Amino acid sequence: MRGETCLGSEQSERMDMSEDSGSQGSPLKSESGSTTITNTVVSQIAGIAAQEVEEANMGGGGAVGGLLRSVAGGAGNSLSRGVTVEVGEEETAIDLSLSVAYGQSIPRISQAVRDNVIKRVESLTGLRVNEVNIQVNDVQLPQEQQQLQEQQA
Repeated sequence: MRGETCLGSEQSERMDMSEDSGSQGSPLKSESGSTTITNTVVSQIAGIAAQEVEEANMGGGGAVGGLLRSVAGGAGNSLSRGVTVEVGEEETAIDLSLSVAYGQSIPRISQAVRDNVIKRVESLTGLRVNEVNIQVNDVQLPQEQQQLQEQQA
């Protein structure tokens, strides 16, 4: 659909995806029942998957954000910090907010995060990921990275 100038092309593309899903069937529905995946579960999986990419830090905020995360501990909500999701019966859309290390390629890191999140969410939940939108809201300087590593140790 790139390059087309018709209005509503994104909406049309999403409708096409929904129509296709009926013919493929969902691993979350069977003759013996159905499985529902909550927003919280998808948020946590997406947050963990994003953090698996070394140069990305969820939630942004530099050293202050890292300090707040370390004070919050390993509670469930810290896993999904900077993650917003919309979950349907068979598909999901994910928005991420993160920071990157200074000197790293933002497009490369964003694509690595996007690819890992899609792979993990789809394989662990059976949901189809329609989109992963990423907002880079901070750049970490080397001294901030060192402080984060010390806090996490």
